[in-house]
Amino acid sequence: MAKNPSCYKSLLNDEFSETENYILQRDALNPKVSKVDVAWHLDHMLKTINVICKSLEASNPDEYKSNFNLTRTLIYAWGDFPRGVAKSPKVVRPPDVILTEDLHRQIEMAKENLKVLQGLEANVHFEHPYFSVLDKKKSIRFLKIHTRHHLKIVRDIVKK
Repeated sequence: MAKNPSCYKSLLNDEFSETENYILQRDALNPKVSKVDVAWHLDHMLKTINVICKSLEASNPDEYKSNFNLTRTLIYAWGDFPRGVAKSPKVVRPPDVILTEDLHRQIEMAKENLKVLQGLEANVHFEHPYFSVLDKKKSIRFLKIHTRHHLKIVRDIVKK
């Protein structure tokens, strides 16, 4: 069990509220900000949360080995990603057609997955393509940075 599950109660709740509000503007596009529309960013962001949570849940905590990754250290210290640098892994890329009901379904799934995550052991882990192996704490930090990064892009897309 997690040492203090209550510390995760509000994990990404504000971001989920913001995400739900942006679904109404899902088709907004601003090529000066991003080549893809709001729906793409929301779908990618939610897929990332769900895939990582499931990977953490399926991992064997006994197999975790701590590691150092300079890129991760710098990004985590900065608290954001540079725009347009990384390419999303195929597993978290949105489909060509993104359905509004799928966005709502993925939000609910992400909320449930994060509840499960809070009860997992500290050494659950997954391998990130750029940041190496992330344990639970590093994964939560990644999810916060990644989600906020895409919401910032969405804000910039819909800005008038």
